Amino acid sequence: MTRIGLLSDTHSYLDERIAHHLLDCDEIWHAGDFGDARVVDELQGLAPRFRGVYGNIDGTNVRQTQPLVQNFELEGLRVLMTHIGGYPGHYAPAVRPLLAETRPGLFITGHSHILRVMPDKKLGLLHLNPGAAGRHGFHQVRTLLRFGIEAGKVVELQAVELGKRAN
Repeated sequence: MTRIGLLSDTHSYLDERIAHHLLDCDEIWHAGDFGDARVVDELQGLAPRFRGVYGNIDGTNVRQTQPLVQNFELEGLRVLMTHIGGYPGHYAPAVRPLLAETRPGLFITGHSHILRVMPDKKLGLLHLNPGAAGRHGFHQVRTLLRFGIEAGKVVELQAVELGKRAN
């Protein structure tokens, strides 16, 4: 099993609670809106492997190191990750052809600041949005997700509350 820590929308803010919840992860994934390259650097130091995508607020310093889309396979599970993607029944128009082409079993987005775990039975995938781990935005509670991937499936999924946005 590969243990994953998934976060998004840090908006230049990381606190020790984030690091605490990611310490035993094999991989850390960030679904965009890092805020600055310092966040990328800090997260890369917390796990053996890091994967991310840039978001709409990220400048050139992040966009030079992070792609718009990640499309990869891990432990038999096809994963597609992008910042602005929507969710089942409401996918962003630019994402629809990507979903049809790649046929992921796991589709990850950020952007909305709303934690979502939703199956899409029509496309046969699981959609995850970890909510927002930063302090900037309209969300009230900062969140992230932890889970494992084993034999082509998401296992041991946990939602983690990091505290109120103002903390």
